[in-house]
Amino acid sequence: MNARPERPDGPDEPDERRTVKVSKYLSKHLRHQPERLGIVLDENGWVAVDELMRAAAEHGFRITRAELDHVVAVNDKQRFTIDGTRIRANQGHSVEVDLDLPPAEPPAYLYHGTVARSLDAIRAEGLRAMNRHHVHLSPDRETATRVGARRGRPVVLSVHAGAMYEAGHLFHVSANGVWLAAAVPPEFLRFPGR
Repeated sequence: MNARPERPDGPDEPDERRTVKVSKYLSKHLRHQPERLGIVLDENGWVAVDELMRAAAEHGFRITRAELDHVVAVNDKQRFTIDGTRIRANQGHSVEVDLDLPPAEPPAYLYHGTVARSLDAIRAEGLRAMNRHHVHLSPDRETATRVGARRGRPVVLSVHAGAMYEAGHLFHVSANGVWLAAAVPPEFLRFPGR
């Protein structure tokens, strides 16, 4: 009889590949395409955990509550929040939701990670939300570097958030520390080498 070898992370812990797969599945359906599962996010982006798990299972992707809790707890970007019996993505939605985040005064500078091929458009138009509701800004250069690196060699822009705030632009901060703005006009951006 062949016994299945115990995984190095223990028999009760999801393996890393499964954790990443579940995280991507949640991002897709809680941020962009809830209708593909037949779930409806409430106005603030929440859905019942049981409803999400049932819908996922009906579409051939079973998720246990332990896996869900694990993904929420270990996600390096803290993309999701569970509040009692509900779950939501913390930001990054392309579907219409109101995260009900109060306005917040930002630090003097925030940062945005991008790639060189985007710089000409950013110099001309500033940072735009594109297919999302907000521009995402990082509180430090290291985080912005990691964000930019997802699309190639990263370029980190400094955002004079304090001056934007004084000029009347609104900022919000999500549960996982990502700063959100409707847009960042080019005059509030500092490009590398300048």
